[in-house]
Amino acid sequence: MANAPAAGHALDVLTFLARHATPQPAAAVARELGLPRSSTYHLLAALVERGFVVHLPEERRYGLGVAAFELGSAYTRHAPLQRLARPVLTRLADTTGHNAHLGVLHGRDVVYVVEERVAGRPSLVSDVGVRLPASLTATGLAVLAALPAAQVRALFPGRDAFVRRTDAGPTSPSTLRPLLSQTRTRGYAVEQGYVTRGLDSVAAPVTDHAGHPVAAVALTVPTEELTEDLRESLAGAVRRAAQEISRRMGHRSR
Repeated sequence: MANAPAAGHALDVLTFLARHATPQPAAAVARELGLPRSSTYHLLAALVERGFVVHLPEERRYGLGVAAFELGSAYTRHAPLQRLARPVLTRLADTTGHNAHLGVLHGRDVVYVVEERVAGRPSLVSDVGVRLPASLTATGLAVLAALPAAQVRALFPGRDAFVRRTDAGPTSPSTLRPLLSQTRTRGYAVEQGYVTRGLDSVAAPVTDHAGHPVAAVALTVPTEELTEDLRESLAGAVRRAAQEISRRMGHRSR
């Protein structure tokens, strides 16, 4: 275990460089991480040798290298979110008796990446790979409510950014904002027939190690079955499932 501190420092260097939009000088790395200059240069040299960091001699700065990009690409290929979330959604569907979904935000849409269907429940328009407007889905509203307001404004700057599938749902920034505020207050999102008449959904956001919303877990229920008590019960189950997936993604509550 003698090399464990050095390995930790190397990871700290990579994390520091990843947090910045531009390459950084060695002095900034040493200052931020509280490392001696000599140790910082040794770490950077080792990372440069292995391709994780690139040295820009004219600028006297260091940035992430090709090996770091390849590592990130490999993470995507392994589909970790789906793999980590699927068993949780399977249990959620089994215990509640309702169809469960996991969706990720893609522009103004939600793309569904995990679907767990329950026999005998209504068929749904959502399926793996299906895109639906984020402003109309519980999954989308859950993620949007967890994003910074400026990012939501950039995604939905005016009425032209909104579409409708039924006669319900937000049609402008001024009608979206209250929905997101209510979502934050209650701790989960609600969709009432915005996508398909007669079907309602509840959803909660999944956050990564940095607390950023990366997805949302949802349950869909026939409107006629969704009493206030059942909605609260399902919302609690959805929130617990989202929290478990978040923990699996590395999120730690402070």
